Amino acid sequence: MSEQSAVPFLRVTEIFHSIQGESTWAGVPCTFVRLTGCPLRCVWCDTEYAFHGGEKMSLDEIVERVREIGTPVVELTGGEPLIHRNAFVLVERLLDDGFTVLVETSGAVDIAPLDPRAHRIMDLKCPGSGESDRNLWSNLAHLTERDEIKFVISDRADYEWARSVIREHGLDDRVRAGTLRALLFSPVWDAVEWRDLAEWILEDRLPARFQLQLHKLIWGANVPGV
Repeated sequence: MSEQSAVPFLRVTEIFHSIQGESTWAGVPCTFVRLTGCPLRCVWCDTEYAFHGGEKMSLDEIVERVREIGTPVVELTGGEPLIHRNAFVLVERLLDDGFTVLVETSGAVDIAPLDPRAHRIMDLKCPGSGESDRNLWSNLAHLTERDEIKFVISDRADYEWARSVIREHGLDDRVRAGTLRALLFSPVWDAVEWRDLAEWILEDRLPARFQLQLHKLIWGANVPGV
């Protein structure tokens, strides 16, 4: 059976209910649908368990499970969820069902086909990830006032790269103008000092949001299903 079959399906690593740990939605109860598979191999990845395996579930089964949990905010994540054609269909179905849908994506896949009602939280991969050459820069033109860009920072070089990208592409101006929801700076866990990153942001007067992964602070690092 393929994704083009009469019964559309996705391969799912886990569906769980937790506190949103990142983005401007941090702290909000959220249902997470983590799809299986990712074409990237970021050196600091904390969800390698989602690269392979997973359970084949029909879209009906996924939607029903989300309804059972009952949280109004749902995030589609991975892996990289947008490598699956049926992920776009799932997002539309959840939106039609009245859910607020967040989509966390690596920035390496075209986001243009995604339903514009969704909130896109898109990475721009810094050099320290080992995958910065995979950034699909044309995605920047598709981001709106609903969407956020995340930079995962492992060291000072990553920070300076992110700062240059923000200024070169006018992302700071877009945040100030309200045409982009947020710029997120997230330190790689156990790699860069949180205080250092916070002070760099303050020193450069960047209109960025410093964030920590709340779920790791609550339940510990590298714990699946939270």
